[in-house]
Amino acid sequence: MPYQTLLTSLENGIFTITINRPDKLNALNQQVMSDLNEVMNEVYTNNEIKSVIITGAGPKSFVAGADISEFIGASVEEGKALTKKGQDIFFKIEHSPKPVVACVNGFALGGGCELAMSCHFRIASDNAKFGQPEVNLGLIPGYGGTQRLTQLIGKGRAMELLMSANMIDAATALQYGLVNYVVSQDELMNKAIAILNIINSKAPIAVAGCIAAANAVFDETKNGFEVEVNEFGKCFGTEDMKEGTTAFLEKRKAEFKGK
Repeated sequence: MPYQTLLTSLENGIFTITINRPDKLNALNQQVMSDLNEVMNEVYTNNEIKSVIITGAGPKSFVAGADISEFIGASVEEGKALTKKGQDIFFKIEHSPKPVVACVNGFALGGGCELAMSCHFRIASDNAKFGQPEVNLGLIPGYGGTQRLTQLIGKGRAMELLMSANMIDAATALQYGLVNYVVSQDELMNKAIAILNIINSKAPIAVAGCIAAANAVFDETKNGFEVEVNEFGKCFGTEDMKEGTTAFLEKRKAEFKGK
């Protein structure tokens, strides 16, 4: 379906979502957030989609932050509602049963860094810059940035970046563990597609189980080991598990159907 601020394409099971506001460095306004919410509904319900790439239009920016003009004049309660809405949308990305990869081209600042961190992992082009500059505006990250940055790079480094508003380059992001790979701009999408082609060849229900169990590590309402037990057991009721184990014993390549 068409979206006001997003471009989408589906090829070989890989659904690419491009935030398309290059004149605004792909800043997140309420329309972008609404479109992201709707497009994730499409991801969840379209069986032709096996995995997802999120990126930004143009070479300069993944997402350079939120549209600050929308914050002016908001009350405390309106601010809380704004951040809750953003967190809910990014939770939907984080908990997608289908892998979601951020291809970070250029600036990933503020809400853009938070969007990238809500994806299951990140690949950066060599011109990427990451940061949470909200304290420069008298704010803090509100779309999960304080939590996910700490989870991904550790408390000390996260505290420094959150309080200083300093940016880090792609090489530092790789060193910190914020991104999995740094590649040239020309190779950014190709790298993601190569990884997702491998993932897409695996059993989809098992992949979804890995996502659920790994996410449970950071969810205080869940026991991650119990989630693992349940997801492991669930696999035994699938055709894919029977196919995978049989193919292994027969020394052939498994053909998974997501059932």
